[in-house]
Amino acid sequence: MVEFRIEGDDCPLADASSATGTSIEAAPPLLRDDHNVLLRFSTRGGEELSDYLDGDDRIRYLYQSVTDGRYNYRCLSLQQCVVHKLISAGFMVESLTYRDGNAILAGAVVGHDILQTVMETAGETVGVKLQRVYALRATEDASIAQQWDLTPAQAESLRYAVEMGYFVVPRQTTASEVAAELGISKSAFLERLHRAQHSLFTQLFGDADGGRPGDSKE
Repeated sequence: MVEFRIEGDDCPLADASSATGTSIEAAPPLLRDDHNVLLRFSTRGGEELSDYLDGDDRIRYLYQSVTDGRYNYRCLSLQQCVVHKLISAGFMVESLTYRDGNAILAGAVVGHDILQTVMETAGETVGVKLQRVYALRATEDASIAQQWDLTPAQAESLRYAVEMGYFVVPRQTTASEVAAELGISKSAFLERLHRAQHSLFTQLFGDADGGRPGDSKE
């Protein structure tokens, strides 16, 4: 798990949290095929926030609902934010909070190579500071899988593949060797891996999943 603090990001939610003094809890932003960003977020006491976002020219189609005093929002943003650069580098967001114009985000980085890439990307981005790095516990691993809509079997296959160097260039292991460690066939491993990658990439790069009717998860 890695935690970053982003200072000075000029994305709409960062600006809104600074202008209104509101703490905003957000889901990972989704970059759509039309290059707009789907934002999903919530806060307590959001009337001032709603007025501010209504006046922001970067925000489109703002939808608001209220449940038990909590304001829930969905909208499109014309502006991408720093978070997208970290996601593209392999950072899987678990939580994202905007407060006083800054963003605190925590999530998973699977493997040292991906961690290095994420750190290099963060280093090239003004205002991104590493807060801490810590090992992922079993209960947190389940939370990450749920966040990214993976089945336990898919998450396990993906984790074994990363740990054994399946994604390293040059590759350090074969699909058959990873499958043997998992105690399944090579074809079953590859199917789980491809489904896991499809789920992750769909959520990272847009809403359209391109799946066929009747497809089901293992």
